Amino acid sequence: MRRAIAIIDASDDPSLPLATLAAEMQMSPAHFQRVFSAWVGVSPKRYQQYLRLDHARSLLRDRFTTLETAHAIGLSGSGRLHDLFLRWEAMSPGDYARAGAGLRIFWGWFDSAFGPALVMGTDRGICGLAFAAEAGEAATMHDLRRRWPQAEFAENPDALRVWAEAALGMKGETRLHMIGAPFQLKVWEALLTIPSGHVTTYGEIAQAIGNPKAVRAVGTAVGRNPVGWLIPCHRALRKSGALGGYHWGLPVKRAMLAWESARADATTGAE
Repeated sequence: MRRAIAIIDASDDPSLPLATLAAEMQMSPAHFQRVFSAWVGVSPKRYQQYLRLDHARSLLRDRFTTLETAHAIGLSGSGRLHDLFLRWEAMSPGDYARAGAGLRIFWGWFDSAFGPALVMGTDRGICGLAFAAEAGEAATMHDLRRRWPQAEFAENPDALRVWAEAALGMKGETRLHMIGAPFQLKVWEALLTIPSGHVTTYGEIAQAIGNPKAVRAVGTAVGRNPVGWLIPCHRALRKSGALGGYHWGLPVKRAMLAWESARADATTGAE
């Protein structure tokens, strides 16, 4: 289904026929429709509507989330993201200042709905989750490793498999071991209060962390989030409704927002 989403996203046609998509996937139209709908929650035709460029603006209009309210009613990292139970633990400022010295970080590549995913983690949880569909695997590996230059890295996907498969399959329990500066951690924790299928703005995040003038700094911290998807920086938009940037590529961000919107509407029965 990742390949199907990539085909849809790359097409100039806003409504690719079912037969065309099925042929690209080497499936019959009926089988492709069943598999796609089971994974996404809506039909391929419906999903294409979520990938249109004006979808972010409609999200900002219809599903804008005030973070203080979301936090007050318990929509945070201590709750559920879809069917996933997420536990959060942050490294101390002193540990962060040592740039990973004394830290052993395991890594491995996994398949995901949004392309090849690089997962990194300590014995306490996932500390990095990156997507290589746009930049490629070598650049993605370099990107994560340079964040903790003094750490010891070891390839060991088996050490991460349970957490990684839960995270990427959005079912089960996974743990996060966040490594960042105090301001970054505040921003990333605020992102966790945004419900799936909803969005917020950089200005709202600045308000939520008690520093309303720090919009630019918030944008930088959002962009520095090392754990894509689980810390949902893809749900942060510009005030205008434009997508803004996304560290792992705008096509990936658009696909994530579309997937979450489709799942949310399928759950509520929205048309």
